[in-house]
Amino acid sequence: MIVLSKINLQLFAEEKTEPATPKRRQDARKKGQVFQSREITSALVIVAGFLALNILAIPSLEKMMALTKYLLYTYSGANDDVFNVVGIRNLFTYVLQQAISIIIPIILLIFVVSLVSTYLQVGFVFTTEPLAFKLERLNPVEGFKRIFSKRALVELAKSIAKVVVLFYIMYSFLASQYKGIPMLLDMSVQDILKYALNILLGITIRIGIVLIVLGALDYFFQWREYEVSLKMSKEDIKEEFKETEGNPQIKAEIRRKQRQVSMRRMMQDLKKADVVITNPTHLAVALMYDSNVNDAPVVIAKGQDMIALRIKEEAKKLNIPIVENKPLAQALYRSTEIGDMIPPELYQAVAEVLAYVYSLKEE
Repeated sequence: MIVLSKINLQLFAEEKTEPATPKRRQDARKKGQVFQSREITSALVIVAGFLALNILAIPSLEKMMALTKYLLYTYSGANDDVFNVVGIRNLFTYVLQQAISIIIPIILLIFVVSLVSTYLQVGFVFTTEPLAFKLERLNPVEGFKRIFSKRALVELAKSIAKVVVLFYIMYSFLASQYKGIPMLLDMSVQDILKYALNILLGITIRIGIVLIVLGALDYFFQWREYEVSLKMSKEDIKEEFKETEGNPQIKAEIRRKQRQVSMRRMMQDLKKADVVITNPTHLAVALMYDSNVNDAPVVIAKGQDMIALRIKEEAKKLNIPIVENKPLAQALYRSTEIGDMIPPELYQAVAEVLAYVYSLKEE
């Protein structure tokens, strides 16, 4: 039972239950580990593409009609002046220009929407970490694990569900519009195009709403998966703290050494003191006054409890006068640090103490 309890405690200690620290998030971002919803991006791209088709359909049709007229007018004669290297090159150049003018606006709009959507989700991240060569990627066993992993199965289920939902929406909307199809026989080309664009717009609105809702759900799912993947164990947090802030034991040892050095220096400076003012047992403040160096007395040592006791013991060894003045000792301890001159509001009280000390030295 004892062995089992130890094992359980060890497993619990390694369980990743703590939220990620800022450093953990920053390191993951540097490695390219960021979360984004591709469903959001694909939804916006599809909606943008459909809207672009709705907006640019009539201008594109006009360009195609102009291209057809040009071809029929120029090449209907089929003479040798047209069907040569120069003529074919001009034909190819003109057709390519017209095709680019029709396709480029749609491609450019889709590219901008995709770029903006990704940037809003991820921000600017530049890293070569995902491109680094890793031997485990060549391992077929690891490859099968990735293919049949929980994440891959979830993505497959989402894709199938999305296709089914979109197909149902398109089918149900087209089924509701079939009564108007026979009327197309009596319509002009432009009216037929407008009718088709209205159907396309209706499908776009319905598909867009569904895709955005699915994208929002996927965004929440990806965020949750990302947060789970970044979670840390208590031991991970301790190790990170040691890396960033240093080992707490080492820092405590450094602070102890610093206090010892400061204490030795303070005790060495104590021999310059003119008087030690006490509280009488809890506080001790040592003052030095040299009118040629400072305009007011200077605190060269101070402490409370055990440090105050040491200051008084050292002052007795050095024959430095010790004066008990509880209010003055408290005021000096609160308002000054070692190396500070006393504040002006304490001049009178300290002057009386120093006058008393000097009178003792004269006697």
